[in-house]
Amino acid sequence: MVISLYLDIPTGGAWGLAVSIFLGSMMIVATLVLALVGLSAADLPVVCYYEDIRGSWSFSETERRGDNTINCDTLGPIVYTKNFTFTFPNTVTDELGNQGTWTMISNQGFEVNINQRSYFAFSYYEGDWDSSVSYCDRTLNGWSRDRTVRNWSCFSAAKLTPVAPRASSLGTSVSTEQHYRVDHQLIRKINAAQTSWTAKEYPQFERYTLKEMFLRSGGAEFLSSAPVAPVPSSAELKARVSLLPDTFDWRDVDGINYVSAVRDQESCGSCYSFASAAMLEARLRISTRNQRKDVFSVQDIMSCSSLSQGCDGGFKYLMAGRYAQDQGVVADECNPYTAVDGPCHTNTSCSRTYVSEYSFVGGYYGGGNEDMIMEALVNNGPVAVSFMVYDDFHSYAGGIYHYTNLRSDFNPYLPTNHAVLMVGYGEEESTGEKYWTVKNSWGAEWGEEGYFRIRRGTNECNIGSFPVEATPIP
Repeated sequence: MVISLYLDIPTGGAWGLAVSIFLGSMMIVATLVLALVGLSAADLPVVCYYEDIRGSWSFSETERRGDNTINCDTLGPIVYTKNFTFTFPNTVTDELGNQGTWTMISNQGFEVNINQRSYFAFSYYEGDWDSSVSYCDRTLNGWSRDRTVRNWSCFSAAKLTPVAPRASSLGTSVSTEQHYRVDHQLIRKINAAQTSWTAKEYPQFERYTLKEMFLRSGGAEFLSSAPVAPVPSSAELKARVSLLPDTFDWRDVDGINYVSAVRDQESCGSCYSFASAAMLEARLRISTRNQRKDVFSVQDIMSCSSLSQGCDGGFKYLMAGRYAQDQGVVADECNPYTAVDGPCHTNTSCSRTYVSEYSFVGGYYGGGNEDMIMEALVNNGPVAVSFMVYDDFHSYAGGIYHYTNLRSDFNPYLPTNHAVLMVGYGEEESTGEKYWTVKNSWGAEWGEEGYFRIRRGTNECNIGSFPVEATPIP
């Protein structure tokens, strides 16, 4: 889930391209592409540029007497007014000269950490996926609390310089109940065109509709308006990375496995929740030497958090990080997975596990790269990452994946739409090809027993751009 800019959502455009890439193997006409976007695009119908957010803001905050159950649907009397200036790449300064950090959360909102307090809000919009207007110079009501996760308040923010509203309109005229069909011709082409990885048929996927497969793949994501260039590695970082093992895998560290079992998200766009839970599960196993082997409830993350959009998507940073720190996560049996949206039914008697800290690897959204991921992975544990699912990926059976681009629909301005867990890396002995080892959430029958390997060192499908890590408290 690029610190750089994002495009509007025109009819076709970035959304049309992202969905047409996904639906290429299904031979669907462009009108259905637009319909799928309108009905099942993930997250909120708001898109804000990085430059929309950078600048000076006024924050209006209520009294700081609440707890983590605070309801910010309406804003109470304003007690505090603060001015903050956001500068490149992630520094925030208040009117007294105190400094902290800020980061965008995709194109949906931003988080600010300064003066021992943390603020988060989604950017303001009106409308829905059919027709919406983004107002990037103000926010919806958000939440603020101190670093001890106490003294909660509500706030809203307005930029001191106006930003022009951005209107979006998407059609939904075509039904999305048509079922996915395996593209046998594409599979033959993949296997004939290259030898790095093999494709095969997964007839069990044909039980899903096109809409469900679209959600299962993470939905759509916006293309950036400039090529996504990963932050370059410093000489010091390169020196540290050179000392890391040539091959590493948290499933086998001196014969011990620290990664929980593969699960299946089914027809729901809940990959962000599975990736978040899987990272916390693995890192908790590592810190306790496998004394704790929790399996956390992804349904609780989906249904009980104001920071997610359920089966329509969400963000690893907010779920594995902010939600886990603010509210905590519970065991799977406290709210079993249903693969559908619904009210929060978590057993209130269940204990919760919290995180002490969380961040984008690199410090802010878009600030990471593959060297940083390697170091974080070995030193701290598996890392939650995002990448773009293209048409050929559904047929992956084994080997080192790279996008084959057989349909000539590739665009160098790479988006991401699917969240997964990176557990290791290595190098193919016979070819010298470097790879990441990644845990997916499509069941153990898919890929290499639920895992896949993907080309390393080239930011394949943008997999190295938005890594997230968090530290669970045993």
